[in-house]
Amino acid sequence: MENLKLSALNLVPVRDGQDDADALSDMVSLAQHLDDLGYERYWIAEHHNAPNLVSSATALLIQHTLEHTDHIRVGSGGIMLPNHAPLVVAEQFGTMATLFPNRVDLGLGRAPGTDMMTASALRRDQHNGVYQFPEEIEELQTFFSPENEQAYVRAYPAAGKDIPLYVLGSSTDSAHLAARKGLPYVFAGHFAPQQMKDAIQIYKELFQPSDVLDKPYMIVCLNAIVAETDEQAQYLASTQAQVMISILRGKMQPVQPPTDDLRSVLTEREYELAQQRFRTSLIGSEDTVKEQLNAFMEHYGSFDELMVVSYIYDQDLQKESYSRLKHALNDEK
Repeated sequence: MENLKLSALNLVPVRDGQDDADALSDMVSLAQHLDDLGYERYWIAEHHNAPNLVSSATALLIQHTLEHTDHIRVGSGGIMLPNHAPLVVAEQFGTMATLFPNRVDLGLGRAPGTDMMTASALRRDQHNGVYQFPEEIEELQTFFSPENEQAYVRAYPAAGKDIPLYVLGSSTDSAHLAARKGLPYVFAGHFAPQQMKDAIQIYKELFQPSDVLDKPYMIVCLNAIVAETDEQAQYLASTQAQVMISILRGKMQPVQPPTDDLRSVLTEREYELAQQRFRTSLIGSEDTVKEQLNAFMEHYGSFDELMVVSYIYDQDLQKESYSRLKHALNDEK
């Protein structure tokens, strides 16, 4: 973990008792805290038709966050490319990169980030959008390249802007794509860890050097909750379990307070699913989380950057968790 970078992902959830404005205020406040801590980057997800997530207008939230922070890189985790014309994405991110040089990232996903009915309302071509993902990445690369300044269709002011592109994924398909294109790869282990080990290995073994990278750059995204004691972290993690089960139930409820009796709010099957997710999360004291991360790397292989999601109801304790995680990694160094 000597050179491991540390970053964060935010889906901009609404906590129980909050409204949308509160969630957006929390988003900025957390970004400022991570900026002060020296986190590498802060990414915002794209989700649609989700009453408990305020991350539908992702580019607007990225710009808003950039305006209220000083150093941290801010980007998308990710822009769901089937929902958007590459030209518009290039124009938006090229504009942000003009306003905030060397601080903008563009993570790209091929899922719609919503249910299929809403996806049909979003997509430019609801039948082919997902399958055109590789070609649309190339289209974006063209819009950002200096050579595009000579083309007839140009994404002003994107041409020539050095905006890093990242391939997001939760399967081995995305690993193949990122490796083939020689782009950095981000695996969504926080919600889909099933193919994580294979995807990391495939990306590393099949990586083809490009103008962007001469060797693989692997980011792994995990759930992380760090507290003073293991017991407190497990208690706080009951919120994460409720978030996950809410999604499985299709209820999409606001983030709930933690509970001492998780079994009372979940079925036995749901409780077991939550425990399975805990086993691929970083949950515990600083010492425990360091041990978990070392064990994770021994099993899944090393990577370059850890991106974490922390579903914690109390915002002050959420900030403390990010501080403790940073301290744990720094202490390791």
